[in-house]
Amino acid sequence: MYKPTFNKRQVLVFRQFGNKGYSLFSCLGREVVCSVLSVATLTYASAESVSTHPVVTDSTAITTAREMLLEEVSVTGSRAPLTRSQAARMVTVLDRADIAQAPVQSINDLLKYAVGVDVRQRGPIGAQTDISIRGGTSEQIIILLNGINICDPQTGHNVMDLPIDQSEIVRIEVLEGPAGRIYGTSSLVGAINIVTHPASDTSADFTLEGGSYGYGRISGRGNLKHGRWNNQISAGYSRSDGYSRSESGKLNTDFSGGKAFYQGQYEDESVQLNWHLGITDKGWGSSTFYASPKWQADNQYEHTTKLFTAIQAQTKRGRLRFAPSIYWNQNLDRYEGYRGQPEKMKYNYNHTDIYGINLNCYFDWTAGRTAFGAEIRNEDLISGNLGEPLAKPHHICGTDRDYTLGLNRTNISGYLEHNLLLKNFTLSAGLVAVKNTWSHMNLTVYPGIDLSYRPHQNWKLHASYNTSLRMPSFTEMYYKVQGYSADPHLKPEEMQAIEVGLNYQNRVIYGSLTLWHHHGKNMIDWIMDTSKEDMAVWESVNHTTINSIGLEVSGGIDLRQLLGQNVLRQLKLSYSYIDQDKKQEADIVSQYALEYLRHKLIGNLSLQLAKRLALGVSIRWQDRVGSYTDFDGSVCDYRPYCLTDARLTWQMPTWKLYAEANNLFDTSYHDYGLVEQPGRWLIFGLSLHL
Repeated sequence: MYKPTFNKRQVLVFRQFGNKGYSLFSCLGREVVCSVLSVATLTYASAESVSTHPVVTDSTAITTAREMLLEEVSVTGSRAPLTRSQAARMVTVLDRADIAQAPVQSINDLLKYAVGVDVRQRGPIGAQTDISIRGGTSEQIIILLNGINICDPQTGHNVMDLPIDQSEIVRIEVLEGPAGRIYGTSSLVGAINIVTHPASDTSADFTLEGGSYGYGRISGRGNLKHGRWNNQISAGYSRSDGYSRSESGKLNTDFSGGKAFYQGQYEDESVQLNWHLGITDKGWGSSTFYASPKWQADNQYEHTTKLFTAIQAQTKRGRLRFAPSIYWNQNLDRYEGYRGQPEKMKYNYNHTDIYGINLNCYFDWTAGRTAFGAEIRNEDLISGNLGEPLAKPHHICGTDRDYTLGLNRTNISGYLEHNLLLKNFTLSAGLVAVKNTWSHMNLTVYPGIDLSYRPHQNWKLHASYNTSLRMPSFTEMYYKVQGYSADPHLKPEEMQAIEVGLNYQNRVIYGSLTLWHHHGKNMIDWIMDTSKEDMAVWESVNHTTINSIGLEVSGGIDLRQLLGQNVLRQLKLSYSYIDQDKKQEADIVSQYALEYLRHKLIGNLSLQLAKRLALGVSIRWQDRVGSYTDFDGSVCDYRPYCLTDARLTWQMPTWKLYAEANNLFDTSYHDYGLVEQPGRWLIFGLSLHL
């Protein structure tokens, strides 16, 4: 699924970095390995954050242009900025061309085609989705927006409520495995960074979509560039009637919501500044999302409002480089156990504010490149049902109720990393020291080391050992409603991981093979003891020790180069296998830690049917380990399923028409417990670029 790319030429050690605006985490000054996530790509478009060259439409020039763009892309896999050829750890990247042409309508759906990522959908088109990496849970990964941690300490279920439109994403980066020394806490099994950037020139875009189940979306983006200043704003609204109804015949998987995002940049010879402000407001029918045999509600509802702000900077002169950032994220959540019926079950209200300050620095010296930094992150919750009693209640706006519970904790992290850079060899080693005020945990150190060796310009070998931790979410610690009982004394989860890999690439084919092993202890999970029958409830526990092993294989062929014709463009295949070894108690049913994708197979084929007509077809087969309990009390195993998605595009210089089909063959399947997934979903769209 992933297409790793690595250097094809010799690069001087400690060369001067450009620190251009297209650098990932430009405020942090990092550069590393570039890879390409394989999805059905129909046409290649220039990434505005990568190059100012126009979109390439001549098929004979596509490969050359692609290589030129990739030469400039830089991503991160370490605290210190390194070139792609020097970096020791692999980072996989879904670039802008892949994003624009994939047959999906949300970032959540897009990540389904990442072979190492498990996307468990509850609501359609990103209404609500749990995302995990390598057999972990949705709470065990860190989600970043332009390098800023946007995870919600209340719960990981709603972290993908993003303020950005899919069209303005430059790339999505996936770092698999523990990343404690790079991203700190929460990155237990990996990280996903979503990178946006203002357009390279003054321009505007508009998109209009409509489709099955009353689906509709409208969005727009405008950018104004003047001298050293660049400002861009986008907004959108989407809605759907949903694909199912409750027993009473009312909507229960409908959704509607809007979002807006402003981002700006200033750059001169000495400094680069970036800032953003975003907001999302969305409500969706939650059907049976949190139902159980004991509580068979099929008309749940949830509404969230989220605010994202950040200011980032990067110095560009001097031996010692600084990259500070400051951010504030706010999350408001209202959950209705019975939609529109507070008298039957009180609504759950939660309000979290997250404040953070981060400083990253690096310098060069005789022995290599050294980076160091620190982060302070404060997480504050006031709630109607989570936390400890507040000394003074806070009024819940728009209601006659008060927030009476709450929790406040501060996480302090310090980082140190050194990189030894030789001609064909890189060693990157470092650690993060962590202390959290709530758990009264002692200062704990989590080390990591990455190595890479390049015996030939087409080959690269890499190996790593990394560790990390994750603090329990507020929901895992305090959620106690019908059918659920949480434990406020949960311990942090801890992970150790070993990974080895081999990559090969030439102009026609590429391939990669990765083997990994994870050892996790104190893993947090919601479990139910079915032997208790009517007394059984979901309980949050530290679920002993889990050992996981995995294999990931991917490869692809550039059919244009191989066959010398323009109809068949690319063929890509990816496969992952996971096996978890843990103590399996009788009658225990797990919501998370004991459910994972054992097999995942992905195939993508891109075709150019005519000069302006392109077709992309993606096939995904999954086999999940685990089971769920239906409303009759029967334990059901997850069944393997195969889905086919397709997108047909008519591309013109300033506009395009497209038609998409998700679940083309109308397959019936369960991805998450009692929630039946939608059947065939058709969408038609028009996009304009001015």
